[in-house]
Amino acid sequence: MPRKPQLYTGPLWRAFLVFLLPLIGQNILQSLAMTINSIVVGQMLGTQALAAIATFMPVAFFFIAFLIGITAGSSVLVGQAWGAQKVDLVRAIAGTTLAATLALGVTIGGLGALGAGPLLRLLGTPTDVMPQALSYARAAFASMPVLFMFIAAASLLRGMGDSVRPLVVQLISTVVAALLTVSMVMHFHMGVAAAALSTAVAQAAGLGALAWWLRRAGHPLAPTRNLGRVLRPDPALLRSVLRIGMPTGVQLVVGSMAGLVIIGLVNKYGSDATAAYGAVTQVQNYAQFPALSISIAASIFGAQAIGAGQPQLLRAVVRTALVMNLALTGGLVALIYLFSRNLVSLFITDAQVIELAQHLLHIVSWSALLFGAGTIFSGIMRSSGTVIPPTIISIASILLVELPVAWLLSQRIGLEGIWWGYVASFGALTVMQGAYYWLVWRRRPIRALI
Repeated sequence: MPRKPQLYTGPLWRAFLVFLLPLIGQNILQSLAMTINSIVVGQMLGTQALAAIATFMPVAFFFIAFLIGITAGSSVLVGQAWGAQKVDLVRAIAGTTLAATLALGVTIGGLGALGAGPLLRLLGTPTDVMPQALSYARAAFASMPVLFMFIAAASLLRGMGDSVRPLVVQLISTVVAALLTVSMVMHFHMGVAAAALSTAVAQAAGLGALAWWLRRAGHPLAPTRNLGRVLRPDPALLRSVLRIGMPTGVQLVVGSMAGLVIIGLVNKYGSDATAAYGAVTQVQNYAQFPALSISIAASIFGAQAIGAGQPQLLRAVVRTALVMNLALTGGLVALIYLFSRNLVSLFITDAQVIELAQHLLHIVSWSALLFGAGTIFSGIMRSSGTVIPPTIISIASILLVELPVAWLLSQRIGLEGIWWGYVASFGALTVMQGAYYWLVWRRRPIRALI
């Protein structure tokens, strides 16, 4: 049985860091599995195969957006329930979340596998990339039920303040996926689809290991009869989860749709530009992971403080999170600039494409600091159930800043203008979220949702 939460018995920065470091590690490992797949595919199958994966990335993010929204809502409710030490309520929220997640994964996976071809054509996928992109997309869609359950389980545990188990399970999954990808490509000649199928098998293995670990520890979320009795959508709880999570899901859908527009703009410059986009996206994800992790940690610490009846701790949580963003995200960004050529060379062998990717990476990497600050403000507001204004702000930064700037600058200065759109969007996000937090949200009373 995990320990009951004892909020901030020591220095807040220490408790925050102890939770944060495994969370960052898990997020990095999660991306590392995809990175290893991309390295294997790019080095063994060539630039066109890497471009095929890059083309599908925004599609995948689009279809998992509602899942992320659900898990964001459930982690807030679980955090408040755990902070209030309501273990039965924690289990009920988990049962509702897992049941809804599985249904969503099966539905999206089935429909996506059937409609992958028209979808990729709609995106303007280059003709020379299309066969491999279609193969990868169908395999990735078929794998989504496992992926969805994997993400949901980790999110629920984090809501209870446990970031170590998700890290260990992610490590198992990453190692298994890396071994399987190499084997499937080299020995079974499965092509680019191996990257998606190996990840699904590895995540299933990780879920099995997690189930055994939770049962052995007598954890409230162990797959026992107690959890089985609530493993169905409870209408009242599901409404609460969706009320918090759906705005986040909508925001992510909009962001993913913007990603589809962006990849459409990039594809017009040919497969080299698409491959460079894939490499830069992989590296930039690492720059954003500390920022995203800090935002998640701030939201969970905030939710537990509210559930425990200590909302006065929220300002300290925000200050700590912003300092962590400067130190951790800033440090990683500095390393990316120092080793930018080596990093993009992991994915690309063509010298001309390497130069292009490095140039684009130099444009965008520093903006991860802006992205981090904006998501910290929205994360702490979400911990109290305030989701609509931060969501509107995030959507506005995409629709009114990122897309127009990317399109206009791409017309004027070419491919690099697309990346300046990201920078402008993250800057607008930070200014608007920060203004709403300081001028509006802080002045309102904070109450528990459960």
